[in-house]
Amino acid sequence: MTTVLPDAAPANWVDRHAPRALRPWLKLGRLDRPTGIWLLMLPGWQGIALADAMDGRAPDPWLLGAFFVGAALMRAAGCAYNDIVDRDIDAKVARTAMRPVASGRIGLKGAWAFILACSLASLAILLTFNLLAVVLGVASLGLVAFYPFMKRITWWPQAWLGLTFNWGALLGFAAASGGVPLPGLVAVALTRGWTIAAPDALFGSLHLAALLLYASGVFWTLGYDTIYAVQDLEDDALVGVKSSARRLGERAPAAVFAFYIVALALAGLSALTAELGWVFWPFFGLYAVSLLVQPGRLKLDDPKRALALFRMNTRAGLLLFLAVTVGYWHGAL
Repeated sequence: MTTVLPDAAPANWVDRHAPRALRPWLKLGRLDRPTGIWLLMLPGWQGIALADAMDGRAPDPWLLGAFFVGAALMRAAGCAYNDIVDRDIDAKVARTAMRPVASGRIGLKGAWAFILACSLASLAILLTFNLLAVVLGVASLGLVAFYPFMKRITWWPQAWLGLTFNWGALLGFAAASGGVPLPGLVAVALTRGWTIAAPDALFGSLHLAALLLYASGVFWTLGYDTIYAVQDLEDDALVGVKSSARRLGERAPAAVFAFYIVALALAGLSALTAELGWVFWPFFGLYAVSLLVQPGRLKLDDPKRALALFRMNTRAGLLLFLAVTVGYWHGAL
């Protein structure tokens, strides 16, 4: 009998098409639920688009593809790591009890091997970027490592997830901002030394606009993951897991609205700082609408609606990416 995780679509491709032996491994990496891949990838795409827009060009398709694959791999590794840490809690929560590690379908050694394989493949992609991007990519591991423990020590694990999931905005901007790819940088260092060019020409660079975009993403994630946490309000209370949804209670919809307002303000400031063209703003308006309709529809006693609202954020994030992408155009009205 096929077991479908409650927050996976009943017709997901894993349960419909994947070989039975592979299904636990694909579910370990949450490949039956692609929303998380999009939400991890889109900040990276936005960062790439921002760096390229500031240089007056559209995003590099190869770089977008690399971030898509890297996000899928790192999200899979992160989910497996989270399942290892949370296996005892997951077994007590209805929505997560059938996850492969919690249910015993995959052992700890197998899960760790899965993490290692995904991480090595992701590292191979990361090493094609410039040094600044590589350093940022490695630094993100600290955020990933501590995330599963946040729900035990703070009411705001969603804020930590925001710091983690949106790190790609900085990484993407750095990867697209120039700089010699790491293999070439090593060759330059060995043959010509470090003084042949300005540091940013070698390593890439960051910009205030990228930092504002990152901060915007943190509040965006704080909003949508609070919505996501509504699904587990009762179970989290029973097992003692903390979340922003539990902490806020009936104030959650109003708080999500406030988080999204801050996210929009910071994204707008990022665009102004980057001096994006006027075409950015109509798409940004659509992004704003896609966020601000969510809090009014959120009901604490309706977990299915919470999941549907959460999933809306893939389209919302894509709208912001499109806004930044066309923002390089400065044509006259």
